[in-house]
Amino acid sequence: MQEHAVTTLLNLSLHEVYILKIETKTLKQKAACALLNLALVEENKSSIGAYRAIPPLVSLLINGSTRGKKDALTTLYKLCSVKQNKERVVSTGVVKPLVVLVAEQGTGLAEKAMVVLSSLAAIQEGKFAIVEEGGLAALVEAIEDGSVKGKEFAVLTLLQLCADCVRNRGLLVREGGIPPLVTLSQTGTAQAKHKRTGCLTLLGKLLLRMLSQCLWASRVP
Repeated sequence: MQEHAVTTLLNLSLHEVYILKIETKTLKQKAACALLNLALVEENKSSIGAYRAIPPLVSLLINGSTRGKKDALTTLYKLCSVKQNKERVVSTGVVKPLVVLVAEQGTGLAEKAMVVLSSLAAIQEGKFAIVEEGGLAALVEAIEDGSVKGKEFAVLTLLQLCADCVRNRGLLVREGGIPPLVTLSQTGTAQAKHKRTGCLTLLGKLLLRMLSQCLWASRVP
């Protein structure tokens, strides 16, 4: 019985992937919803990724309706709890479209895009791609102008990008990330403040190092 259930699920995954690739936008959106339901089960996530469902989901994210984009983003996020799927997602080149969506306010897409970016930032390839595609500047803008929830997602993503990377912290300083983070640290929930404080602590250490280097350089004859 269990084997039959698994086979049925996998056949359904193949069917939805087929629809995502060739059918109309409406059918693609319905297929994304079906894949999202399948992706809610942990055991299905690797199989969905292995059946090449990720590229057509990315296509739906780029070319679909607002509803289709939201479903694609949610499905991608669920699939990205598996490390190999994170790598598959990054390899599709989706990071650039995700960064672009961060600036799209008022539709709910920016927040969902940042959640996916935060997940991708957990792997080295994801960190590199986000920074290379202008993600730091987009996230700083989200902290300045985004929704309350968007600001928190932006800080969480920045923390992922900067926690273990001095270079990224330096780039964030150059993008003007400190003033909006300091301002944001004065408001919000205790959990949000904790996340921001972690990011500010890392940046503060970087600033102290930079100041020390400047002072040392000024003393050199």
